[in-house]
Amino acid sequence: MKWSSIKIAIIGAGFGGIGLGVRLKRAGFHDFVIFERAAEVGGVWRDNSYPGAACDVPSRMYSFSFANDYPWSERFGQQPEILDYLKNCADRFGVRSHIRFNTEVDGAEFDAQNDQWHISIRDGGIETADMLVSAIGLFNQPLVPDLPGRETFNGLQFHSSRWDHDCSLDGKIVAVIGTGASAIQFVPAIAPRVGQLLVCQRSPQYVLPRDERPIHSANGLWEQIRSRADRFGIYLEQERRTRRRGSARMTAQGQAAFLARLEREVPDPELRRKLTPSYPLGCKRVLQSNDWYPALQRENVELVDSPVTEIRTNGFVTQDREFHPAEVLIFGTGFTPTRYLTPLKITGLAGTDLNHVWKNGAEAYLGVTVAGFPNFFMMYGPNTNIAGSIVYMLESQARYIADAAGLLSRPEVRQISVRRPVQDAFNIDIQGRLEKTVLVADSCHSYYQDPSGKVTTQWPGFMYEYRRQMRRLKRADFEITSSKTEKPART
Repeated sequence: MKWSSIKIAIIGAGFGGIGLGVRLKRAGFHDFVIFERAAEVGGVWRDNSYPGAACDVPSRMYSFSFANDYPWSERFGQQPEILDYLKNCADRFGVRSHIRFNTEVDGAEFDAQNDQWHISIRDGGIETADMLVSAIGLFNQPLVPDLPGRETFNGLQFHSSRWDHDCSLDGKIVAVIGTGASAIQFVPAIAPRVGQLLVCQRSPQYVLPRDERPIHSANGLWEQIRSRADRFGIYLEQERRTRRRGSARMTAQGQAAFLARLEREVPDPELRRKLTPSYPLGCKRVLQSNDWYPALQRENVELVDSPVTEIRTNGFVTQDREFHPAEVLIFGTGFTPTRYLTPLKITGLAGTDLNHVWKNGAEAYLGVTVAGFPNFFMMYGPNTNIAGSIVYMLESQARYIADAAGLLSRPEVRQISVRRPVQDAFNIDIQGRLEKTVLVADSCHSYYQDPSGKVTTQWPGFMYEYRRQMRRLKRADFEITSSKTEKPART
């Protein structure tokens, strides 16, 4: 078949950007560039270098299916090893040569007359591409609460994703604001070093035990078989957790098991009361740790369960009007995942701003493409997060986007844009399914939801279902703009 030459621009060199780069090369596309704002690959695994940083998905599943032979040293990869894995993949599969480092994208505007995206670079440059893909992910913008008086604090303060490694915590009074996925990792890591640790909790979390069985090498035939069997077992367990979201019986069973564990591990009834969630298991992210509860029971650690309302020069005040002195503030307050593509400004047909389109909540077709934004795709877009491995989902998206590139490469095709009725029907369906899950429980609000309560981050079904829907692009789902003038051909 005769194909035309198209240029593809990808924003971000984390798991999404690297995985898509590999898929494009294997599909025969070599004219692509990955814009990366930093000096190295890695995304969140480059930025989040706090003590104890690790993945809560086992390494065998939190890796590409085409690069599952990495010699992981632990069942759950630590941040330095995951970063090394991504560097290794970028080099091994020839993606690094396509990356432009230290190049931050501010936005992009579609030129309908020339069927191209004009991409604005922060240094003032403009790049063009026939296809644009955002692979910036969900967790790239730290959320620091706008607490009164924060600018008056005399000590050091930083967000966990921007850890200040020059700040010595030894012997100091350290306050950690937030008890989410990052905090349950760095709190146990720093607790032995600090003089006193105040852990400020807004709401308690479900923290389940982490499977720390040793991981086996993937070298040799027998080891590869064991590795693949282990990966499949992890996959089945993650799909079971997805099923629990829609099952009242499984949720109740999980809660009972959690409460039994909490009673065993936290004998102090008052501390146990503070650590007992008032919402159902699964409506927020379920965490995993074997050292969170022991850390909170150290003599130099205090759990503060009244929300922080004010920062002062030498400490903070909580809602119960108690003042707590502190020398260092660490914000473990997460990110802004429902503010998709922040801080990019994406402008589609007729000057339409994607942020305006999403003013009532982000949505897309299959989480990868939006009506009115031709030749534009996303990795880790709306409603594609899962109670499993996002890497599995990203591979599904990479396959789909490579199919889209193939369609756009046909000489007669100039633009492809998902049909609005197709996108609307898809989102009506998934929102209806999400309404039947624990994710919309009245008793909790999580980062899964935007401020209105709409779940814009989570996929309602199994990982396999998503992969099946993403196996190939259906031309009938798209408005295809053709031209009598063929594009330059390549063989």
